[in-house]
Amino acid sequence: MYQVIARKYRPQTFAELVSQEHVKTTLENAILQNRIAHGYIFSGQRGTGKTTVARILARCLNCVQGATPAPCGVCSSCLEIAAGNSPDVIEIDAASNRGINEMRELRENVRYRPSRDRYKIFIIDEAHQITSEAFNALLKTLEEPPEWVVFVLCTTESHKIPATIASRCQHFSFRSVEFEDVVARMQWICSQEGIRADAEVLAVLAQAGEGSVRDSLSALDQAIACCGDELRAADVRALLGAFSLDSLHQVTGALAASDSRRMMELVADLERNGQSLPHFCRELAVYFRNLIVARIAGEATPLIAASPGERRRLAEIAAGFSEEDLTRYLHLTLELYGDLQRSTQPRLHTEIGLLRMVQAGKLLAIEEALASLGGSSPPANPGQRPAPPSVPHAGGAGGWKARLHRAFTDLKMPYSADAINHSKVEEAPGGVRIEAPAELKLSLRKADLQRALQHLGASGTRVDVAFVGESAPAPAAGEIEGNEELTRRALSHPEVQRIRESLGGQVRAVRDLKE
Repeated sequence: MYQVIARKYRPQTFAELVSQEHVKTTLENAILQNRIAHGYIFSGQRGTGKTTVARILARCLNCVQGATPAPCGVCSSCLEIAAGNSPDVIEIDAASNRGINEMRELRENVRYRPSRDRYKIFIIDEAHQITSEAFNALLKTLEEPPEWVVFVLCTTESHKIPATIASRCQHFSFRSVEFEDVVARMQWICSQEGIRADAEVLAVLAQAGEGSVRDSLSALDQAIACCGDELRAADVRALLGAFSLDSLHQVTGALAASDSRRMMELVADLERNGQSLPHFCRELAVYFRNLIVARIAGEATPLIAASPGERRRLAEIAAGFSEEDLTRYLHLTLELYGDLQRSTQPRLHTEIGLLRMVQAGKLLAIEEALASLGGSSPPANPGQRPAPPSVPHAGGAGGWKARLHRAFTDLKMPYSADAINHSKVEEAPGGVRIEAPAELKLSLRKADLQRALQHLGASGTRVDVAFVGESAPAPAAGEIEGNEELTRRALSHPEVQRIRESLGGQVRAVRDLKE
């Protein structure tokens, strides 16, 4: 009878186990030091080796060579445990044996010594499904079991194990298996089975498992049954319902071009080909997450579960977007995925969600919005430096205008550079005089102008700025309440003058906060 790959290549020793080094090391040392606990809790996501480690532990404890971290694998005890029919290793599925009567029967069974082996080991799978009453019935036995009994509780939801039970056991948390480890394991299995599969195929299968070795091996089994002894990435993706990087890139291509029509056509193609729209949005969310990681950490990062070629492609795509844009697209995709879980019209919601992404790509940064409110005309592309005006670089007014424009460009202050373009610059005795529309105040602050002059090596140059259409009359007599000397000192303060120059308005009252 055919045996599935996940069972055929199930690890039989700690040395064969994939990942979980912290669990292996602790259990091996405990066996060597003869510090065997009477109760263990193995928790973690599905397919990470919890039940497998429980069986390996049973073999280590009951091997004919004695309690050893490296069981022989040929004695009757080792062979029977591997086959699942050892009389002294009892496996219980708590999903179907969760009641108080089953726990009472287990409690009675504990009283009797092993029929042959050194320990009687109870492996309880899906232990979180045991009822509260059944746990209470097991509590005393688990706290003070006979010396020949070991309990191993395996669970995917450790938070559901009562604290009274957990406090009486040693808890091992199994981690998701690293992407590279899953790929390496499948590559070895394919070589044993005579299966030809390249790195991209193995990456697709490893992605399908999401950190679960068993799920990835089940997908490999399914792919072999469908495609034979030569696996191709396109066929495997079609079998598993996965989306290629090129199909997901259609979304970022439409975003880069701000093309709403392409988004609508993409949804129509998905619907026409019978693709699940919620599954597409889930894949799209992972895609945007990987783009963000590639944008931040580069293509060599191990944080992306993909083949080297896919990582390189992701890095190339991510370079065309800012980190802020990609984060915004990911947030919108997650919102769309949540909406689709309860939608009766998935196509409509998908179309609206993708169109929202296109519109989000057209949002202005706050600096651009402020500049446009002030009447300044920001450059068409804020990330691109505006070209300097075609004026001579000699002395005189035209030269100062070009030099100031170049300085603001070098300092990456495009709105100040643009404001210089819209201003009249004249050479004045001992310095420069600038005459600009009043709405350009925020872009031509004196501090910014001094910074530009310092960049040009002309920090001692005096700059006078006049704004056309500005109305900031001095306060009339009696207009300001408070002490006259205090008022004079307050209005002469440089910061107060700068704020009045930038924002205008009137000072109505001056008060000494120390009084």
